[in-house]
Amino acid sequence: MVRNKLMAMLGALVVLSMVLAACATPTPEKVVETVVVEKTVETVVEKTVEVVKTVEKIVEKTPEPTPKGPKTLVVCQGQEPDTLYAYGGSMLAASHIQEAIYDGPIDTRTYSYQAVILEKLPSLNDGDAVVNAVSVQAGDMVVGDDGEPVELANGVKVRPAGCRSAECAVEFDGTPIKMDQMVVTFKLKPGIKWSDGEPLTADDSVYAFELNADPDTPVSKFTIDRTASYEAVDDVTAVWTGLPGYIDSVYFSNFWSPKPRHLWQEKLGYTAADLLEAEESSRMPMGWGAFVIKEWVPGDHITVEKNPLYFRASEGLPYVDTVIYRFVPDSNSAVAQLISGECDIVTQDASLEDQAELLLKLEESGVVKPIFITGTVWEHVDFGINPVPEYDRPDFFEDLRMRQAFAYCLDRQAVVDTILYGRSIVISTYIPPEHPLYADGLTEYPYDPEKGKALLEEMGWKDSDGDGVREAKGVEGIPDGTKLEFKWGSTTAAMRVQYMQLFQQNLADCGFKVNLDNMASSQWFADGPDGPLFGRRFDVGSFAWLTGVEPSCSLYLSSEIPSAENGWAGQNNPGFINADFDKACKRAITALPGTEDYIEGHKEAQRIFSEQLPVVPLFLRLKLAATRPEVKGFIMDPTHNSEMWNIEAFDLAD
Repeated sequence: MVRNKLMAMLGALVVLSMVLAACATPTPEKVVETVVVEKTVETVVEKTVEVVKTVEKIVEKTPEPTPKGPKTLVVCQGQEPDTLYAYGGSMLAASHIQEAIYDGPIDTRTYSYQAVILEKLPSLNDGDAVVNAVSVQAGDMVVGDDGEPVELANGVKVRPAGCRSAECAVEFDGTPIKMDQMVVTFKLKPGIKWSDGEPLTADDSVYAFELNADPDTPVSKFTIDRTASYEAVDDVTAVWTGLPGYIDSVYFSNFWSPKPRHLWQEKLGYTAADLLEAEESSRMPMGWGAFVIKEWVPGDHITVEKNPLYFRASEGLPYVDTVIYRFVPDSNSAVAQLISGECDIVTQDASLEDQAELLLKLEESGVVKPIFITGTVWEHVDFGINPVPEYDRPDFFEDLRMRQAFAYCLDRQAVVDTILYGRSIVISTYIPPEHPLYADGLTEYPYDPEKGKALLEEMGWKDSDGDGVREAKGVEGIPDGTKLEFKWGSTTAAMRVQYMQLFQQNLADCGFKVNLDNMASSQWFADGPDGPLFGRRFDVGSFAWLTGVEPSCSLYLSSEIPSAENGWAGQNNPGFINADFDKACKRAITALPGTEDYIEGHKEAQRIFSEQLPVVPLFLRLKLAATRPEVKGFIMDPTHNSEMWNIEAFDLAD
């Protein structure tokens, strides 16, 4: 019996050893070589003895390494770009792809700026930015004390050289006067090439400036209008000169992101208007970044491939060979594809907020890695204070009390607690509280429906018939009996649909009748004059703005109201006009960083904004993206628009 058991165990061991041998890694090939390992010569008196030792040595030949296959990264984003032309739109969905085909030229990281294709950021301390005192006379273009470009003439108020505030401004009397003028020099890193092999030069940046300045290009002309000249002095050097009197707080960023003059203008002959629609600019633009566009399949995906001419290729970048940007508008589907491995990354524009609870559970099981941060994207609801004249509706929102009543009736904290899982905050201005220039003394509007109702009663909005909707009774400029009824427009993003429904009930409790109008992003954000938001054809509407390193007070300057005069390029879609706000904002943006005018101007602008309430800041948007655990190098930054800012460093674990 014992012998039988021993034989059985021995047989099992033999079988197991055979299985293990079959599964083991193959043994390296053994080669027998005859080698001379020692040769000595000894001399003893007059006799030479030569000793040769010959041995056989077993040399193990290392197998050839298996070449690694190309790496493909799949990025699933919530929207398809409307265009990839930098001057044709501003969708976040487009910036994800633009980060792959361009790199920089200047990045923003955690409330600071970083040079990418420039040798460095110019600095007054280093001497590549200077302020010169120049003589000006009648007829010259200058920037006046009010911060606006103006032809110098008698009576125009200007700041003489060395003056940095309105207190020292003087009226021009016809006698030539000296004013301060900024000159800033930018140096490109040498050897950067377009993806077709042509050198990228400072003249390409000048070409971008020319396109930006063209009336057919629908972008803000704020800096353009305050520029005396922008020129290339050699292949790698561009010099920006401001108008006398213009002291730009972000002078070191006045480098226009290069555009390929050799292709678009010299070879194809495109005008600025042509570039808004041309295939080579809007769908297949050429860059200098880590990747080049291979294809765009409408409604499905965009594919980019490694650029062998990328200026950081010697560092082994990019780490992946191909990136496929898939358009997955449904957040449920995006998460499902992340779990299945069809997506490696799901971007923030996929509106993952409604999937936050699921993502947190998946994180516990190690299936996905959600990334939550509160960034500088802030959700807000805008009032149509000054719509275009042909948009015919009662003037509900010119009266500040109406805007304040509306704000008091919104339970914003409840939205943060429910829809955003308590991971964000209610805000009172256009920058987050951790921003170095955040102001104290802001006017706040906590949820207080009784205070909101009292303001409505004070204005003359009564619910006389008891139907729950207020009507005008003696309201200035509005016929008696007019219902307090209007539309709230926005996109179909799940988060917006959710909070708008909650706010609709809040407002109904105060006597407002609000009809929700959620539409496709392409319709809501369409350019003026026909688009509802930027054509100023809306009652109230919500969306998000990005504020970066600099507080974005210029969004609400009266000069930035979209209109036919500025090609519908402004961003002050409420039509907000306030002289005190304009003065404070211009005080800040025409001052040097760190000065009292810069700091106090930004803070005073916030105070006026919070009190006058052209928009109701709702909350900081969560920057919420998710990746598979294998993804490396993915870093979300609060002040960078797209999380693809360092896509060249993304990798997949082997």
